Amino acid sequence: MKGEESMQRENCKVQNAGETEWIYLNDRFVPRAQAMISVFDHGFLYGDGVFETLRVYRGQIFQMKRHLERLTTSCDLIGLSLPIPKSQWPALLSESLRRNDLSDASLRITISRGEGEIGLDPSLCSRPTVVIMAKPFKPYPADYRQNGVHLALASIRRNPIAAQPPEVKSLSFLNNILAKHEAAQAGCFDALMLNMNGLLTECTTSNVFFVRQGQLCTPSTECGILRGVTRDVVITLAKEEGLSVVEGSFSLEQLLDTEECFLTNTGMEVMPVSQVDGHCIGGSCPGVWTVKLHQLFQANLNRFVDG
Repeated sequence: MKGEESMQRENCKVQNAGETEWIYLNDRFVPRAQAMISVFDHGFLYGDGVFETLRVYRGQIFQMKRHLERLTTSCDLIGLSLPIPKSQWPALLSESLRRNDLSDASLRITISRGEGEIGLDPSLCSRPTVVIMAKPFKPYPADYRQNGVHLALASIRRNPIAAQPPEVKSLSFLNNILAKHEAAQAGCFDALMLNMNGLLTECTTSNVFFVRQGQLCTPSTECGILRGVTRDVVITLAKEEGLSVVEGSFSLEQLLDTEECFLTNTGMEVMPVSQVDGHCIGGSCPGVWTVKLHQLFQANLNRFVDG
């Protein structure tokens, strides 16, 4: 069996000029061309499922334990049984990197409710669908970090907490997609979203921070944000540097009247923002604390990798 799999891998390498891609699907690794799910999968039909995206540095997974905890929380909140024991995830993720010969990469875990007859009842699905994908990490253009990115103010509001718990990293991403579409139409990098009370929440895939009156400010989870893994790391680093961190409720006006602004997520790390809704942020970009926190993030990577 191992010989057949090895031969299949070598054949794929020849066909794809060294770009073989192996996907973990349910209980085995398969070539990308064979990684298919049913049209009756409830992840496809209804967006019923969850996901996590992890960053890999030189073969080491950034905050793996924290990402897996968040994945478990997402599953628990929607009543989805995580089909793989916690102890097996590190080996599966490492194997995905090994098979794809990747060192600096992004890992995407997707878990859907699974295949079942049409209907919203979760009991229609007998078992979840599990997918793990490993992709080479593609850095953002250098000028983004040098000059900062532009954000549009989305007209669409963030889903209210009472409608969908923000702790669920859901496959149903239409709320964010509509905001991202607005940003693209405006020629901006991303969209800043407000909640139903008109207060700041986050961007479509990242958390937002700004420095104002000597404090690092960021919307709290009570505002309806997904608590980012990189967000927590940056808060830790800022506090260690003696910078006061305030997690609270903030208006757009407070953000616009600020010294500097940046975004955080697994891929961006710390990304400077130079404009929001056409308004220039601060006197120069990137700001002093934006640069310092990104440098600290890079310098402390070994503290936060655990796989």
